[in-house]
Amino acid sequence: MDPEEETEPGTTPDERREEPALPHVEGIVGGPDRPTHVAVVIPAKDEAERIEATVRAAAGIELVDLVVVVDDGSTDATAAIAKGAGAVVVRHRSNQGKAAAMLTGAQLVALRDEAERADGGDRFSEELLAEPRVAGHTGPLPVIGAADAPPRALLFLDGDMQESAAEAAPLVDAVLRDGVDMAIALLPAQEGAAGFGMVVKTSREGIKRATGWEPQQPLSGTRCMTREVWEACQPLAPGWGVETSLSIDAVNAGFWVKEVPCDLHHRATGKDLRGQLHRAAQLRDVMRALARRRHVQPPEIIPEEPTGE
Repeated sequence: MDPEEETEPGTTPDERREEPALPHVEGIVGGPDRPTHVAVVIPAKDEAERIEATVRAAAGIELVDLVVVVDDGSTDATAAIAKGAGAVVVRHRSNQGKAAAMLTGAQLVALRDEAERADGGDRFSEELLAEPRVAGHTGPLPVIGAADAPPRALLFLDGDMQESAAEAAPLVDAVLRDGVDMAIALLPAQEGAAGFGMVVKTSREGIKRATGWEPQQPLSGTRCMTREVWEACQPLAPGWGVETSLSIDAVNAGFWVKEVPCDLHHRATGKDLRGQLHRAAQLRDVMRALARRRHVQPPEIIPEEPTGE
């Protein structure tokens, strides 16, 4: 989701608050089996004009060795162009929504990881040619990486980012090099963005109430995370509630979640009827995601031990 589709009036990049540090939380996950490579998952619908540049930019990010585009019921040439740009393409026959597209993409990456651990991917490629295990799959599956490598991290991008998708690299660094479990893009103000802030505030307050953490851009859908985080956050909230549910479930599971500044740009939503209907759908889905997580209690906070000199 685009974090600036709903913005708070008068907010500029210079006025954004400094990111509050997350408290030390019992059970933060970490260990030797950190991911070494990243798979990019791009849910897209009717992005024929922008998807090629987005795919090529994403593929150029260091340590990205797989780009998956999930064509979520497009009526244009999104799938064909994405495939031509080098992406593995999965097609939904009809529009299933963002959360469903993310699930489909992550499923394909998991199958890829499983195959490489088993036999380097050869058998998986043969099975796809004979009878695809992911409905609507098209395109090659290049065999990359060691067969015993840990599961790839997942980097979710929007299909309309074009060349700026390359600026998601700091998210990859945060997860693969710095030990962050879920890195969320903190975007600059987007040209043409127009909103009343209601959805942003609803999501932010809901996340804070459930976890104790107050994100700056709770609707940011550009995220990189380990497979372990992804699995811990299942089932996802449907539709536009997915970002809110991911943040709540990841923090409450004890993972390290961090917002990371990224100079990413996307097509903004305006104040016309279409934009207003979109924001109404956002608000509906965010409220549903929060309602289903009211029973979740924040994790136990462990106070910092005083240090002696």
